[in-house]
Amino acid sequence: MASDIAVIVGAGSGLSAALARACAQRDMSVVLAARNIDKLSALASETDARLISCDAVDRRQVDALFRVVGEVGVPALVVYNASARARGPLIELDPAEVERAVQVTALGGFHVAQAAARQMLPLGRGSIFFTGASASVKGYAQSAPFAMGKFALRGLAQSMARELAPKGLHVAHFVIDGGISRGADDPRGGRGPDGLLEPSAIAETYLHVHGQARSAWTWEVELRPWVEPF
Repeated sequence: MASDIAVIVGAGSGLSAALARACAQRDMSVVLAARNIDKLSALASETDARLISCDAVDRRQVDALFRVVGEVGVPALVVYNASARARGPLIELDPAEVERAVQVTALGGFHVAQAAARQMLPLGRGSIFFTGASASVKGYAQSAPFAMGKFALRGLAQSMARELAPKGLHVAHFVIDGGISRGADDPRGGRGPDGLLEPSAIAETYLHVHGQARSAWTWEVELRPWVEPF
């Protein structure tokens, strides 16, 4: 029997890497997609993942990604983990940078989700997950573009969940409300024990939600360190 396929778009060294490892440990076939896949070679070797270059803003590249995946099978889990930021005072922001940030964070999520749903719907099963942030529910000063993108991504997830859950697809949005640890050398380690979110702990929550019985699905989860105010 072929193993379930997990596709992680916007893959990198933090949460995406932890997700790849968690999926591989569950004998899932992992596909890692990113604009720059050279940085993922070690992770791909560790998790026996397939690397596919993909800019999620470019619909043609997203369609090409899912054509390749579809040659093997229909993905059981698709995670959209890409985002971009443009920081600064509102009146000084470069409109072109703002446009790109919103495209990566939100429009790319739409492209990936639509392509995934088209493959999953005929089977009536599959999970499509979106990685959100504190900015998904509260816009911070001098960070309008990130909030714009993350608010839009959350709205996409909520709308999709209401439309697609009755058709068998599990759509979920994860509000990562806090800093994600970069390892033992993380300069933010002064926050104390468990002051940062451990990527492996976040990944376990994603896989727990993926494994939920459909009689008790959740569409949104908030995760934060115990010391993080909210």
